[in-house]
Amino acid sequence: MFRILKVEEPNAIGITVDGQLMDGSIETVETCICQAMGQGKPVHLFLRDVSHIDERGRSLLSRLAGKGVQLSASGVYSSYVVAEISRGQPQSSEWGSGGAICIRKRPRED
Repeated sequence: MFRILKVEEPNAIGITVDGQLMDGSIETVETCICQAMGQGKPVHLFLRDVSHIDERGRSLLSRLAGKGVQLSASGVYSSYVVAEISRGQPQSSEWGSGGAICIRKRPRED
């Protein structure tokens, strides 16, 4: 099972993923995030009940974090993956609740 939920708030867009981040779900998540980013608001991707993330899923999360998408997760497995991807980046609990790990990547200053 795979489910994606998009919530538009006045100042941000939240996207929640349940299921597995692999195969066809990767393209669905990427499309949804790209559409959300096109609206010019900050985008937050929350991995809620994600039980498996393959290498393509990890690659997608890394690319999204590099583009400024805020990543967070609940659960031991997905929280570990998000923390691993965002290692060395400042952490913020701005989006989190209930034991979620929240990571905010800051844009590079050239």
